[in-house]
Amino acid sequence: MPELPEVEHVVRALRAVIVGREIVAAELRLRRTAPGITRTTFDRKLRGAHVAAVSRRGKHILIHLDTEQTLLVHLRMTGKFVYLDPEQPLLPYSHVIFHLDNERRLVYCDMRQFGRMSIVPGSRLLKTKQLVELAPEPLSEEFSIDYLRKIFSHSRREVKQLLLDQTRVLGLGNIYAAEALFLAGISPFAVCESISRKRLVRLHNAIRQILHEAIESGSTLQIDLADGNSSYFGTTERFWHVYEREDEPCVKCAARIRRVVQAGRSTYYCPRCQR
Repeated sequence: MPELPEVEHVVRALRAVIVGREIVAAELRLRRTAPGITRTTFDRKLRGAHVAAVSRRGKHILIHLDTEQTLLVHLRMTGKFVYLDPEQPLLPYSHVIFHLDNERRLVYCDMRQFGRMSIVPGSRLLKTKQLVELAPEPLSEEFSIDYLRKIFSHSRREVKQLLLDQTRVLGLGNIYAAEALFLAGISPFAVCESISRKRLVRLHNAIRQILHEAIESGSTLQIDLADGNSSYFGTTERFWHVYEREDEPCVKCAARIRRVVQAGRSTYYCPRCQR
């Protein structure tokens, strides 16, 4: 599943090609992608609208329209956008097609069909169920050491599980949670309330560092909206310290990286560096 840096890259790619464009028609081919709205209503609400901006809140993509409505998109596991010329054929699993005023199409494809869209009035955007409970953006001033200490101080959860909770720490998924814990030298099984302030400072810095580097380098995402073969983790240039490196030597101490299943998810860690 794409994590915050990957979603940020999608937002930047979309921003470059659809801001200022008019949606001539909106074709909802798979109803479950936009539950609670008919195909006719989906088209009616979007037809004739111009894209004013594209932004992000956590892992959600926000396509702001000049009609004071916002198209809210969550890619989930396999959702992606492609930007097609008139002569290019649709890709498999093309579930939503936005016909634009330059005769091109922005197409949403989703093999697993887990992605979701909704159309929300701008005045209610931040109060919607999907966004209202989200934690502060991890690169914002709100995500401070004091904030982190507050959410950790009374929690008996294991730290890896709390990091994956989007209402507590936003934007991290399995990959970046594992990498941040390694950089901070903290065991994924440590109980949150037992972690000292000094170690929380290290974790806070590690979360910001890993997300900032991923966003700025773009090494986790090779995306071209005109290329249907683009993928979120298709590059071999990204080197993970622990993620998917089971039984390989730790880059710091040469101990073997371990993998365990934690709450149904793979957890990778160094047993010597992370305590």
